[in-house]
Amino acid sequence: METMFAPALHRASRFVLLLSTLPVAWAATAAQPGEGTQPAAGRDVRFAAASGTNISHWLSQSRRRGEERRAYFTRRDVQFLAGLGLDHVRIPVDEEQLWDEQGRADEEAFALLNAALDWCDEFGLNAIVDLHILRSHHFNSQNRPLWTEAEAQQRFLACWRDLSARLSGRAVHQVAYELMNEPVAPDPEDWNRLVERAVRLVREREPERTLVIGSNRWQSVETFDRLRVPAGDPHLMLSFHFYLPFPFTHYRASWTKVGEYQGPVRYPGEVVADEDLKGLPADLAGAIGTRRHFDRQVLEGLLEKPLALARATGLPLYCGEWGSLPTVPRPDRLRWYQDVKDIFQKHGIGWATWDYKGSFGLRNQDGSPDWELIRTLGWPGGRP
Repeated sequence: METMFAPALHRASRFVLLLSTLPVAWAATAAQPGEGTQPAAGRDVRFAAASGTNISHWLSQSRRRGEERRAYFTRRDVQFLAGLGLDHVRIPVDEEQLWDEQGRADEEAFALLNAALDWCDEFGLNAIVDLHILRSHHFNSQNRPLWTEAEAQQRFLACWRDLSARLSGRAVHQVAYELMNEPVAPDPEDWNRLVERAVRLVREREPERTLVIGSNRWQSVETFDRLRVPAGDPHLMLSFHFYLPFPFTHYRASWTKVGEYQGPVRYPGEVVADEDLKGLPADLAGAIGTRRHFDRQVLEGLLEKPLALARATGLPLYCGEWGSLPTVPRPDRLRWYQDVKDIFQKHGIGWATWDYKGSFGLRNQDGSPDWELIRTLGWPGGRP
């Protein structure tokens, strides 16, 4: 009997937690206490994402294939995450993992994606399928043909035509689609026009699927006022990413210019002090920037544009990525996580940390859970 009812118990216990933390825009259409978590006859519940994490470096940004890829993320991982108290996961997927260069599907990769969605259903987690990297668009690349070649845009739309066809049988209250991760268009209107085309395409088959759309230039909070939201569509979620202050969250990150800085950092306060800038190359000092004092009040003020757009549209707001590398002083890192989480909770913003097993992860590099971080994030399944 324990095996038979375990998934239902997972779902029911976390549903109580979810209703206590959901933004109003989601909670208003969620099932009422006593209704259970399955849709009543003739209706469905809205997709909800209060707190979760990213399943990075599995079907995205990874060379793992075959058994190594199958073993990296399994049913046991989903069971563990559900036990912590998360209500959803964000699953990045890359074009090159799901389709070859002729557009033919990699059926093994799709089988893994569907298995993950089945496990999420079993343990009561919702999932966001995030089209993370295209062959024509990488957020860290200087060359992005997506914005200059009509064929590349057609290929992007073809990805969503196939994904929608394959996943449309999934319940709309359990699976959402994120149209593209961190668009970096030379003109925000290039992204706005592509969003409209992608939304129209998915809506042909799935009129009520929640679609997640972010702002141009790495889903930055600073560009949220340039995002044009398709009008009259209530099944959208607005998404930003939050890694500020960057010299702190990406301290010694090898893939960034700011990561070349080796001096001390701190939070809250002056992340990099004036005296620590002396003698640095001009390009590195420029990457660190002149705005260097950060605390909870400053961080909250940075959300002004996303919050304004959410109010204007009546759509829920979601932070699909946020996190700090463990290279910074641990007390400062945990304080940053606590402050950002509290800000999100105050404003009813759903969120997913970056990431589960990666360099920002909920697990340490030896694979053990980082229980102190897990408790800081407020998940009741963290050990006392």
